[in-house]
Amino acid sequence: MTTIDYHGQPARLNFAQERRHLGHHALGTDIDLTLFGTDRDDYLVNATHLIDDYENRLTVNRTPSEVMAINEAAGQHPVQVSAATYSLVKRAVELSREHFGFNALIGPLVNLWRIGFDNAHVPTPAAIQDHLNLVDPANVVLNDQAFSVYLTVPGMALDLGGIAKGYIADRIQNYWEAFGQRAGMINLGGNLLMVGESPLHADHRWRVGIQNPLTPRGNAIASVTTGPCSAVTSGIYERHLEFNGHSYHHILDDQTGYPRENDLESVTIFSKESIDGEIETTRLFFAGHPLPDWQANRPDLYGAIFVTKEREIQVVGFQPEQVTLLDEQFHLTFRP
Repeated sequence: MTTIDYHGQPARLNFAQERRHLGHHALGTDIDLTLFGTDRDDYLVNATHLIDDYENRLTVNRTPSEVMAINEAAGQHPVQVSAATYSLVKRAVELSREHFGFNALIGPLVNLWRIGFDNAHVPTPAAIQDHLNLVDPANVVLNDQAFSVYLTVPGMALDLGGIAKGYIADRIQNYWEAFGQRAGMINLGGNLLMVGESPLHADHRWRVGIQNPLTPRGNAIASVTTGPCSAVTSGIYERHLEFNGHSYHHILDDQTGYPRENDLESVTIFSKESIDGEIETTRLFFAGHPLPDWQANRPDLYGAIFVTKEREIQVVGFQPEQVTLLDEQFHLTFRP
C-alpha cells in the first residue's frame, strides 16, 4: 500500500533520515550544520545568520564589535552593550573570579603570545609580568541596570573565545527547537551539539568520536555512544608555537602567563548545554586529571574523556559499553 502525504504525493518513508546540510565559515573555523527530516533550508540559513550576528557582537579580531568597544574604552569609561552581550560578559567575568583556569580577561596575554597567528612569538619574562597585571577579573565593573561594562585599567581586554562558541551553539539549538526541528547536528569546530534523538542508528543514540591528538582532525581514537548532548573538546594539539626546540600551546595560565603545563593532550566534556562544556573543559584541563565528585549535583554533566600524553584514555561518567576503542595505540581506563 502506498502512503500519501498531505500534498497528495507519495510519502517518503525514510523522511526522518533525510538530511539537509550547510557549511559556513565563521568564528575562525569551518562550521557544519545538519538537520534531519526538515522540509526547508531556511532553518540552516537562518542559523548561519545567527552565528554571524553573534560574531559581529563578540569578536575581538576585528572592529567594530561590542566587545572591542569595551576593550577600547578600558581605563576611560563604561560601555553599554546589548542584553545578550551583557549577559554573556557577566557570566564570563563571574566565572573568571572563581579562579579555576577560565579567565575572560586573558586577552592581553593572548595578544602578547599571538599563538595561532603568523606573528606568534615567545615574549620576554618582563613583558609577561607586565601583562599579568592586566588580567585580573576583579578590575571589571558590571552594571546590571545600564547593561554596561567597564574595564578599569588601561590595556585590559575581554576575550570571550573560551565561552562564545558554546553559547552560540546553544542559541542555534533553541532556534531550531522553537520551529519544531527534531534532530540535527551543530559543529562549530571543537564544539559539537547533537539535537534530539539520532535518526542514523536503530537505538536512536549518537556516536561521537574522540579526536586523535597526534594526527590531523578527523581521526578518532574512541567512540562514545550517547543521547542528545553537547561534546566540547579543549586540546593542546591544534595551535602551537615551535621555538628553540620547545612547543608552546595556546591554553594560557593567568597565574604564570605561560601555557598551562600538565600531562593532558585533551579533555572532552559531554553535557546538556554547550556553554557548560566550554566551562568544564577548562576546569578539568587546568586540574589536569579527573576531579572527585565532579558530577555531584550536576545531572546536566554527562561525562568526560581525558586523553593523556601517555596515550591513556581516561573515562568518567560513562559505562564500558558506551565507549569503543578505535585505536590500539591507546588504552582505556574507567575512572570513578
